[in-house]
Amino acid sequence: MEAAYEFMQRLLAHPVRECGEPLACLKARSREAGVEIAFPTGKKLGRFSRSFHFRRTVVEKLLAAGEGLLRGGYVLWIEDGYRSPRRQAQGARSDYCLRSALEKVRWELNGQAPGAELVFRRLAVWTATTPKFANHTAGSAADVWLLSRRDGSPVDFGAPYPEFSERTPMDSPFISGQARRMRRLLCDALAEHDLLPYPYEFWHFSHGDADYELLAGRGREARFGPVRRSPDDGQVTPVADPLAPFVTLEDIRPRLRRLLRAGEGEPS
Repeated sequence: MEAAYEFMQRLLAHPVRECGEPLACLKARSREAGVEIAFPTGKKLGRFSRSFHFRRTVVEKLLAAGEGLLRGGYVLWIEDGYRSPRRQAQGARSDYCLRSALEKVRWELNGQAPGAELVFRRLAVWTATTPKFANHTAGSAADVWLLSRRDGSPVDFGAPYPEFSERTPMDSPFISGQARRMRRLLCDALAEHDLLPYPYEFWHFSHGDADYELLAGRGREARFGPVRRSPDDGQVTPVADPLAPFVTLEDIRPRLRRLLRAGEGEPS
């Protein structure tokens, strides 16, 4: 997880030149193209709204990847797409995400009460704490899964979505060989269409944003940055300050104390 935090610091410094490409609905586009792609109903975890909108370029890449996966016997399942800054902030400020980060740090520290700074570092990896971290707010990222085309059963990737644990990184050593092979199959299928995996969440792929450019290693500016979307036509407006925090260390200190008092120990 510390490697993930260091990656996020590199992302903060990566230049973005927003191109202004609008968003489009993958769900509608897949129906229009006659390509089977699966979409869940209801809120994610019963808490958070979902969107199946992406930059138009990303829509076409996901559509092409979905078509290729169908030939291999799999249906691409889209968990989540674009998140407005407001929606992303809701997650960053939620007790659910803070509790998940706290549980992860307790695991790392063999059950000891952690300092707030370490919990905040893990929170920044688990859920974006600024718009610049959040390529879902750029409309360039998709959280994905696979289903068997034969019977609709979900593929085993070694951990549930969206678990935050030692099994979450793409190359986790804590999963079975079969789950590792399925993760590789998914990576290969999406990489064929220039969608690259975030190394620290096995379900998260993107194109054209700062994550993507860092992973591609070509030294180019990102073309997709955090935006607000017009619900009428999908046109986008860049977020005025992509470094303005959704949540800060000082924000989480009192909430963390409350969570720890419900258990054992106090944060330092």
